[in-house]
Amino acid sequence: MSVTIAQEPPRQDGVIRLLDLSDAYAASLYPAESNHMVDLSSLEKPSVSFFVARNEGAIVGCCALVEAGDGTAEIKRMFVDPQARGLRIASRLMNALEANAREKRLTAIRLETGIYQPEAIALYRKYGYREIEAFGTYLPDPLSLFMEKRLG
Repeated sequence: MSVTIAQEPPRQDGVIRLLDLSDAYAASLYPAESNHMVDLSSLEKPSVSFFVARNEGAIVGCCALVEAGDGTAEIKRMFVDPQARGLRIASRLMNALEANAREKRLTAIRLETGIYQPEAIALYRKYGYREIEAFGTYLPDPLSLFMEKRLG
């Protein structure tokens, strides 16, 4: 087994497949107004570091670190192919994006996730993320959980 994590462009077939799976999964759990997905073109902006996980060359996971312009960034589009679960892909992606945030000297990483995703919530808590109020352009939503990790 050879798992790699690297910054790559999001506009590639394997990533688009994962984003489609992620969209379908979120749509199965939440109403449209509670889904806060960013589209492919948003992931191509200069303020975004996009990470791709590969297993034996095949794309099996992705995530984005989106800089807010105020010294903080947000995790977006964290998703692992269900067939690749158990390979610690999400942990490897978290390690890569946090290392990237530290290199950029960011002060905090924030995120929004849904309350019906206990695995995601557990992952973020394991990495030291704590619940906060809605941030940025988000409005409070009973189906959303907002989290932050201060970097220091």
